[in-house]
Amino acid sequence: MTFDKLDLIEPILNALKHEGYTTPTPIQEISIPIILKGRDLLGCAQTGTGKTAAFAIPILQQLEKEMGRNKTHRKIKALIVTPTRELAIQIDESFANYGRFLNLRHTVVFGGVNQNPQVNALKAGVDILIATPGRLLDLQNQGHVKLNELSIFVLDEADRMLDMGFIHDVKKLIKLIPSKRQSLFFSATMPDSIRSLAATILTCPEEIEVTPVSSTAETIQQEMYFVETKSKKDLLIHLLQDKRIATALVFTRTKHGADKIMRILVKANIKAEAIHGNKSQNARQNALRNFKERTTRVLVATDIAARGIDIDDLNLVINYEIPNIPETYVHRIGRTGRAGLDGKAISFCDEDEVEYLRDIQKLISIQIPVIKEHPFHENYEFINPKSKVKSKVAGKGKGLGIDPGRGKRRTATDRNVSKPQPSKSSSNINHTKSESPKKLVLRRES
Repeated sequence: MTFDKLDLIEPILNALKHEGYTTPTPIQEISIPIILKGRDLLGCAQTGTGKTAAFAIPILQQLEKEMGRNKTHRKIKALIVTPTRELAIQIDESFANYGRFLNLRHTVVFGGVNQNPQVNALKAGVDILIATPGRLLDLQNQGHVKLNELSIFVLDEADRMLDMGFIHDVKKLIKLIPSKRQSLFFSATMPDSIRSLAATILTCPEEIEVTPVSSTAETIQQEMYFVETKSKKDLLIHLLQDKRIATALVFTRTKHGADKIMRILVKANIKAEAIHGNKSQNARQNALRNFKERTTRVLVATDIAARGIDIDDLNLVINYEIPNIPETYVHRIGRTGRAGLDGKAISFCDEDEVEYLRDIQKLISIQIPVIKEHPFHENYEFINPKSKVKSKVAGKGKGLGIDPGRGKRRTATDRNVSKPQPSKSSSNINHTKSESPKKLVLRRES
């Protein structure tokens, strides 16, 4: 299947060729025809599978055909709502890329910056608006945003909306837009709370799920490094001595931790910047731009960036601290291995984080290989306190993998990726539903 088989107009096909796109991803192949028919859609796909193009391309085509060449009186016809500034900017860039040969206007609004440039863009007239919930409602209350002629509504990263407490803003927004509209609802996970929200927004939707919920891309090679907390900084510097690593995205759990790691790397003569919620929007955008242009080698981020960073050929993600929410792990490592490229995700695990690892492996149904060949290795193992029978967290690995400084397309013969294990092998770490959770304790091998 190629894009020219999806009944797309010539300007969009030319834009896709300009971007180097020839073959749609599974969610694009399924979603585009449904959206072009005007149907509501409930889409679930893991991060990094091309969800933005799946809705941006058909929206551009629909509006181009609907509005023709007469666009003197522009009204907002399509609204895309997303949880973070970074993701909103990324979506806006995608509309610019795919619509470069169309006579459609789009703009993006988000908080944390002066609203005047955004207001001026709205006054000039736009066809497509990309927005974060807070700034959108603020501008609407001021009378700068009028949604009475809206025909297409997209809620992107819906599960993240709930995580970040935007549910009430979304419900307010639904009351402001026309009831007769096409609605598209995308999420990386589909728990009951998301389905309940979707039921209030969508009308007889087509539902697609192109990959298992909360799964990780097969193009990502996952590795686990057991290390004491105090040695994590030394291990990070040790790994980054490899000059083949052109860029690396490092995740921490806290803003303070991100700044601390950034300072440690800079002291070690490794060019690094930090990005988190306490940074100004200009500082965040400058850090992202420097990282994309590779003038900054390492970007240290909190989870606010886990779904908002889309870097071409980013081949290495490092979890300096393992997230305490398993789904966050999926979103973090989804920054690499995108669009069919190989990627690598390395996680540092201290003894206080082993239970987080247990939950992650249960979620993704993968036993992540443990790499022992490094100077700071600690031999952590799970122990069931009642049975006293220990079961290893994961098999020993040797760090086999890709050159993290250069992406390549994965072929059918490649085997250096983590694969889901049969349920029998994963039973050592997963509790059955009838069991009450057992606390896991640790022991070091002698």
